[in-house]
Amino acid sequence: MQPTTQPCRFRTFHYGPHESQVGDLYLPAAPTPPVVCLLHGGFWRTPYGRDEFAPVAKDLVERGYAVWNIEYRRRGKPGGGWPGTLDDVAAAVDHLATLANDGIDLDLARVTVVGHSAGGHLALWVAARHQHALMRTPVRVQPIAAAGLAPVADLARTWALGAGTGAVDEFLGGSPSQYPERYACASPIEMLPLGIDQLVIHGAKDEALPVELSRRYAAAAQAAGDKVAYVELPDAGHMDFLDPGSQAHAALCQWLERAGPA
Repeated sequence: MQPTTQPCRFRTFHYGPHESQVGDLYLPAAPTPPVVCLLHGGFWRTPYGRDEFAPVAKDLVERGYAVWNIEYRRRGKPGGGWPGTLDDVAAAVDHLATLANDGIDLDLARVTVVGHSAGGHLALWVAARHQHALMRTPVRVQPIAAAGLAPVADLARTWALGAGTGAVDEFLGGSPSQYPERYACASPIEMLPLGIDQLVIHGAKDEALPVELSRRYAAAAQAAGDKVAYVELPDAGHMDFLDPGSQAHAALCQWLERAGPA
């Protein structure tokens, strides 16, 4: 889909009682649009929030997608971290099923989740949650595809590398040896195969997360039988994905047209 100048509608919805259990819904002019759910990064910590993804959301809605830009409880807020952050992301995606009651017509058979950095971890996780015992409630909205933009796709390896200055340790409450079951439940590489189409993009000049993390994950996912498009951008850094004018964003849009909900 190419960008247009058609006006879009914008509404904010709460999917839970906490101030962080909220999302911004951008609606294109076309009826029954496919949906892209956005999950921002920031190593699961405050103060990073969904505003980081607002420029990307505005670009995607101009391309004809409904965009659900999700906030969630993070470390630094009550309930953030294990397991509250994961519960929030699952609830936020499932909340799409309730919006018909507000007169909003979405194509819930064409939902894709897209996340950057720690949000990439959440995007891959929520796409695979239906197959894991961690889920305590039925899945109401199942994504058909997931994109990780410089994602934290391997929590144990990220912990071992010390990336994010202890972020994984904070998020899960300890090390892989202390909480092996948490790492098994929460790490996308441990949940393979995810059983859906995936895109993994990483910049070779990423200063926050080594590109080896995405190389290892993509290879493991492909070996497990998943359909994974892996794109390595030689000149991209960690934050390029937040710029709708970047090569990184262009690669995402090309994949959405081919394999996502369009």
